[in-house]
Amino acid sequence: MVIRAEAEADYPAVYRLVREAFAHAEHADGTEQDLVERLRRSESFIPQLSLVAEEGRTLVGYVLFTEVRVGSGRAVALAPLAVLPSHRRKGIGRALIHAGHAIARELGFGFSIVLGDPRYYGPSGYEPADKYGILPPFDVPSEYYRCCRLREEAEPICGVVRYAAEFF
Repeated sequence: MVIRAEAEADYPAVYRLVREAFAHAEHADGTEQDLVERLRRSESFIPQLSLVAEEGRTLVGYVLFTEVRVGSGRAVALAPLAVLPSHRRKGIGRALIHAGHAIARELGFGFSIVLGDPRYYGPSGYEPADKYGILPPFDVPSEYYRCCRLREEAEPICGVVRYAAEFF
């Protein structure tokens, strides 16, 4: 498996991959693939943090991290993470997360935010965001709103997360 930055030629395959990955997800609204397309056109899009996992010539996973504001600071938000149902439980999602974290660190980001299952994101370093004073801009149980400190020396950030308008 190879993890690499998404290329424009990948867009149609990523659209299908994300749609298939979320087709039967418990907490999905069926528009996750459209969210990816909107975010690519937003000011929060960071091309280096739009990653695909490829096996042979087939895309089997995708992750997108976009820039968000937290108080007067900045962070990245992980959304969406998608793995083809036929390729789940092989470590592809975690590999995409870790690759994205490494790139985000190189780009100077100190924190990553995610709305997701603590059982899945906890092993990748995500803790309750309110531990850092980072709050969601919507109503969600606190254990599902998570934050990962990417760099120990990162300046603390706190406040309500401000997502790109394209998220809504």
